[in-house]
Amino acid sequence: MNTIESNFVLDAKGLACPMPIVKTKKAMNNLEAGHVIEIQATDKGSKADLQAWAKSSGHEYLGTIEEGDVLKHFVRKSSGEEAVERKHEAVTDNATLAGKLSDENVIVLDVREKAEYAFNHIPGAVSIPLGELENRVNELNKDKEVYVVCRTGNRSDMAAQLLDEKGFANVFNVVPGMSDWSGDLESDIK
Repeated sequence: MNTIESNFVLDAKGLACPMPIVKTKKAMNNLEAGHVIEIQATDKGSKADLQAWAKSSGHEYLGTIEEGDVLKHFVRKSSGEEAVERKHEAVTDNATLAGKLSDENVIVLDVREKAEYAFNHIPGAVSIPLGELENRVNELNKDKEVYVVCRTGNRSDMAAQLLDEKGFANVFNVVPGMSDWSGDLESDIK
């Protein structure tokens, strides 16, 4: 098997969202434009997270190689003028979302990985992991308010940006999301 050369290897094994992205952002500051970073992670959701983060920050996601339990992600730092990392403008909090749960014109979109959703989620939430959202966006009603949740607000921010690009007018990123959710929960695990 061919090995891919990188300018820097970042060990993010054993870390869960958002830490692989947090560590990658910090490491990118020390790389020169055009250099490639290899991020080694064990979090299965890190592939979708890093792809979306690279796109939103102007860097180039090159691909992922799986070696056993380790995912090796390769990202090239953008050249020239750095793109300013975008953030979705419409942000709300958990309390606001809790007050909207009985509204039939509201969709709660959970963009965490399927396993995260299975263990606990907001009752009635629609599960579409971030990595699947672009291909499944047609499953959502553009006429409704969409409240996007993940564990901390990072993946949901990227998802909210994507929905905005796809023509959704009423999209809200819920921060901090499930890491601090105190409302009702459901589980698919019996």
